[in-house]
Amino acid sequence: MNPNDLVRFIHLDRLPYALLMMVLAVVLVRFSTRFLDQIGERFAERRLLLKKAAALSRFFIYLVLVVIIATSVLALESEALLAVAGSIGVAVGFAFKDLLASVIAGVILLMDQPFQVGDRVSFGSYYGEVKEIGLRSVRLVTLDDNLVTIPNALFLSEAVASANAGELDAMVVVPIYIAAAEDYEAAQEIVREAALTSAYVYIEKPVVTLVSDEFLGERFVTVIRLKAYVFDARYEKAFASDITRRVKAALRESKIRGPDLAYRDLDLNGGAETIPMPANPG
Repeated sequence: MNPNDLVRFIHLDRLPYALLMMVLAVVLVRFSTRFLDQIGERFAERRLLLKKAAALSRFFIYLVLVVIIATSVLALESEALLAVAGSIGVAVGFAFKDLLASVIAGVILLMDQPFQVGDRVSFGSYYGEVKEIGLRSVRLVTLDDNLVTIPNALFLSEAVASANAGELDAMVVVPIYIAAAEDYEAAQEIVREAALTSAYVYIEKPVVTLVSDEFLGERFVTVIRLKAYVFDARYEKAFASDITRRVKAALRESKIRGPDLAYRDLDLNGGAETIPMPANPG
């Protein structure tokens, strides 16, 4: 098709207006997202709801922008244009099928809500907080502060796990290891007390400690798994660090030993030296 045939279906005098609408849309998206994020930081109990509202507002603004540009720039009253638009649509759809699949998947994610903005999710080898659900991709910030961009379409074909499923609080599991012959009941009480007195614990939900004997390396050890909730999923790692630090100090004072494991390391003369593992490697 001759490019000159396409020009007659476009109102060239309205292109500056379309460009202005694009700039205004970008400014409005950035302003609304920043405003809602700031309000969410001030009212933590509404933070996830406001993040969800920001994601929906971005999608709505971009959708309105597409409609405005299409109705103002294109001469839609022409029947010939409809035929031309159909041909162009097929060509563009084939060329950008992956992009279109991600856009459609983004709409499905916003409607079906397997996870929401602000959730802590596991996807493949990544785990972190969902910062944005866009038209093309989901942006995930890992616990190492890396920004991971994942195409929306992948979430429709692979499993994703949400740690807090739209709630502000989230469960955290902290394993504590002690030698199999030690007083596990005393150790269990130490772990429970550390959880209940933590600054990050959400006391309105249960604090559970589970005891099991397991193999660690080639030795039998006792594992005390703490299952407790933090009042905000952001404090997941801070809570685990707080529990581990205080439990290790309390176990040391109570003379409860960690796993009595050892590993072998070659010395410079080619012999073998046995080096004890540190207590409570977990």
